[in-house]
Order: sequence, then C-alpha cells, then structure tokens
Amino acid sequence: MNSVKAFAPATVANVSCGFDIFGFAIQEPGDTVELYKRDEPGIVITEITGDEGRLPRQADKNSVTVVMLALLKHLGIKDLGCEVVLRKNMPLGSGMGSSAASAVAGVVAMNELLGNPLSRKELLPFAMEGERIASGSAHADNVGPSLLGGFVVIRSYNPLDIFTIPVPDDLYCTLVHPDIEINTKDARFILRNEVSLKNTIAQMGNVAGLVAGLMKADYDLISRSMVDVIIEPVRSILIPEFKDVKQAAISNGALGCSISGAGPSMFALSRGIENAQNAGKAMQERFASAGIESAVHVSGINQGGAVVL
Repeated sequence: MNSVKAFAPATVANVSCGFDIFGFAIQEPGDTVELYKRDEPGIVITEITGDEGRLPRQADKNSVTVVMLALLKHLGIKDLGCEVVLRKNMPLGSGMGSSAASAVAGVVAMNELLGNPLSRKELLPFAMEGERIASGSAHADNVGPSLLGGFVVIRSYNPLDIFTIPVPDDLYCTLVHPDIEINTKDARFILRNEVSLKNTIAQMGNVAGLVAGLMKADYDLISRSMVDVIIEPVRSILIPEFKDVKQAAISNGALGCSISGAGPSMFALSRGIENAQNAGKAMQERFASAGIESAVHVSGINQGGAVVL
C-alpha cells in the first residue's frame, strides 16, 4: 500500500455533567488525512487546507503528525517516508473536537498504511498525544469517540480505562457553532481547582443519572441529568447569549443543552430528528438576533467513529 485516506468525525465532549469523562461522535463534519509514501525517510506535511494558514507545518508540532511519530517510535520503525495532506473541515477552537479529529484521522491512516499492527483501542494513547500538543492536556473525551464511535465513558486516566455505553436509537444531537472562537487552553485555565462537596455530590448524581438514562432509554431521566453545576457556570460567560440560546433549545423540544467541549459550540440532545431540527433552528435564530452567525449540524450518535476511505 502506497497511499491511504482516513476520515475522523467531530465530537461533543463533556456532555454537560461529564467533564473529561463523557464524549460522543456525530456523523459530520470531520477531518480527512491523506498519506503518500515517499522514498526519503521522515514525515512531511505537504498540504493543509481549511486552517487559513494557522496550523504549524512542522511534523513535531502538529497534532496530525505528532501521533504518527509516536506510533512509529512505539513500533520501532525509523525508515518510513511519508507525505501528509490534512483537510480541515471544521473551525479551529470550535468545541467540536477539531484537533482530536486531526489526530485520530492521522493515527488511523498511519496504522492502515502499516497494515494495522494495532487495534483501535490500542491507538487511543497515541491519539491522546495529539490533544496534548493542541491543548496541553492529553484528555480522551474527544479522541475516544472520534476513534471508536459511540457514547464513550472514560472511567480512569491512570490507568486508562475507557468503554462505550448503548444509547437510544432515537436520540439526536444538535450541534451549533457560533462564529466566534475560544482557545481550549484558555477555557481550561479559567476553571477552578477546587470544588465544593455540595456541587461534587450534585454532579456525581447527574453523571450517574445520565448514564442510566441513556442505557435505559429513559428520556425524562436524560433530561433531568443534563445539568452541570461545576464547569458550565464558569465557561458559559465566554459564550455570548448562552442562557438565551440554551433556553431556546429546551423550549423547542430539546431534552437539554450545554457547552460542547470547551466551546463556543453548544449542543442539545433531543428525542427524534424533528425536535433536534427545531432546537437547532431556535438556537441559530437566537444567535442571529444578537448579530452572531452560526452553523447547525443535526446528527444521530455516530457508532462507527473514524473510517478508512
């Protein structure tokens, strides 16, 4: 095999109450990575589209190639030469798992080029290194679902323990990206280092309730559990019109609404595609009333994750 092309989907991380431990993939948008073997050893980025020239072209500084270098080092491969083309199909700093999609597409493409020596789950630690380069933290709530698909739970980071849970077939995500940008590092910096016992107990109850609601297809329980008392109150101040947009989603059929990842994208979960579409229209209209343009994506939960094209 002399070339390979892989796609990795956008993701919603945290999912309201599950900071750094919950995430799920949607169908689109996503990033595409193309690899082409070359005679000279080394990984070289030859083209990046969709980033407005903002991403580094050095292989050791871009999340798409850092994961490849880590994988090659792990496998003891020193003589491989490869050209990399990255096609960004979502905005940077969007809260849609942009850097994660690049990292996942990159590591899946490289693994395919090498004949798939590692399983998808074995690729996860390498994909997380792409997040470390991008945001300073090797979290898995974006790369996990983008790589594996489904609704992902990270039980532990040390040691890494990750699994997926079933979700109702009629559960749909509305993902709305306003035309503003929030840097993930900044969004993590403003978080408090300590949390009250009262809020911890409330958050634990909501985490347990959301897992149970998803697994039992109990939409009322899902709705009651989509409450974040720790992260959302802090990060929401970075998103203009947050409270009104959230209320617009819920008033138009959504089970709940919160920040996607570090923001500024917001997501809602709904029962049925019609409710999801209505929520998206209402959210977009509320942003528009404040002079903020936005893009809306409505999707079921992507169960397959990244794919080789």
